[in-house]
Amino acid sequence: MALELTQAASAADSNLSSSSSIDTSSHSSFSTITSLSSGISSINVSDVAKTAENDSNFNKSGKSSCSSDETTSCSAPLSNGCFKKPHKASNDPGWEAIQAVKKREGGIGLNHFSLLKRLGRGDIGSVYLVELKGTGCFFAMKVMDRGSLASRKKMLRAMTEREILSSLDHPFLPTLYTHFETEQFSCLVMEYCSGGDLHTFRQRQPAKRFSEEAVRFYASEVLLALEYLHMMGVVYRDLKPENVLVREDGHIMLSDFDLSLRCVVRPTLVKPVPLDLGPSCSVPTLCVKPTCIEPACVMPACIQPSCFVPSLFAQRLRKSRKTNKDVIKQVISLPELIAEPTNARSMSFVGTHEYLAPEIIKGEGHGSAVDWWTFGIFLYELLHGKTPFKGAGNHATLSNVAGQPLKFPEAPAISSGARNLIKGLLAKGPQHRLGSRRGATEIKQHPFFEGVNWALIRSITPPEVPKPTGLDFYTNKVGVSDPSVDKKIADSEASSSGPNLGFDLY
Repeated sequence: MALELTQAASAADSNLSSSSSIDTSSHSSFSTITSLSSGISSINVSDVAKTAENDSNFNKSGKSSCSSDETTSCSAPLSNGCFKKPHKASNDPGWEAIQAVKKREGGIGLNHFSLLKRLGRGDIGSVYLVELKGTGCFFAMKVMDRGSLASRKKMLRAMTEREILSSLDHPFLPTLYTHFETEQFSCLVMEYCSGGDLHTFRQRQPAKRFSEEAVRFYASEVLLALEYLHMMGVVYRDLKPENVLVREDGHIMLSDFDLSLRCVVRPTLVKPVPLDLGPSCSVPTLCVKPTCIEPACVMPACIQPSCFVPSLFAQRLRKSRKTNKDVIKQVISLPELIAEPTNARSMSFVGTHEYLAPEIIKGEGHGSAVDWWTFGIFLYELLHGKTPFKGAGNHATLSNVAGQPLKFPEAPAISSGARNLIKGLLAKGPQHRLGSRRGATEIKQHPFFEGVNWALIRSITPPEVPKPTGLDFYTNKVGVSDPSVDKKIADSEASSSGPNLGFDLY
């Protein structure tokens, strides 16, 4: 078996492909990934398994995920995988190194990388820390067995993830540097975050929870990432601390897009009606006036105007002794661009049990509002150290999400603004959920985020900056591969993800 794997992987040089489709006629068994090539440094999976619990980068949380076959009423044209990232290509040594190899070798494949350690396993593949040989550039490589994907009907999920990653260009979302295929494997070479994830960070905090100020920082960056995804027609569907990675500078990056849904999004300008600013209206209080979406309002007062004057104008107004009502009126009456995939509709049962929205559990179909529900659960967990609806088992958890009211523990005490925000995000009915009408725009205007400078958030010092990771951390992880151990792990991955789920819909 080891000989077959070596022969299969050593053919990678001659089978480099830039095709945007994945061949479904590959091997049906999920074979050893770490013995990919005699030219690639191998890894002892049993050793990695022993040290995984102590690995500060990837600490298991015990949360269970689920997924079913995708059934959706929306679709979007797939991109051609063209890698033009103007915001990330400049001054990026990793990008330049990848492009140099492609130019010199005419392509890139497994033989150009050294596998150092396994970072994690998912439903459709495993992620490895790799080094581009001779460059000192580290990446996260997701390796998927094409035969296993085909036999388990996960091919569409893998293709969707690759297409989404290819289209992203945002400071809080990952860079896909390149992708390639061998006869057996499909590989994605992505940005590596050395700081671990927010779940691991939370475990290290006093009482295993973050301060409200830290939560505001992380939530702000996650919210901007979700806003960008929705503008791109992507419903994320898998937000949780384990999927929020921390870069070496302390800022965050969302990861894992194999459960995401691609849809068509139609940006809309929302124009408030003229406001009569009387003596009772001041900055930054909420001025409730009916507004409508052009060209016609679907329902009365369907959209509320901005709650707050943007911080730049608010600061200027505070400096002046007299309130300039004309300036306030001009700012508040500015039209807003709403780019929310409101027509997204899916019947899939996907996500992590503790984070699933009620409409998913009830099988009613769901859209982009599920991301705002998971954002509320995310905030609750960071503030309280636990999720609000967790039961004794998965069945009890789903029952609590669908039928139990939201409760806050007496301790630790959180601000009324934080409570109000979480309540708005965790409305059981998606049509009543904060963010369901104007997306991230209305969430950003909530009092909890007052004072956040959204345009300059990358200039803010993060609550915690990870300790620098030395080269010894990577090189000392290299070992000798054991094909039999890898095969057992691979078989367990395939057998633990059947199409049928053992619970009822409420």
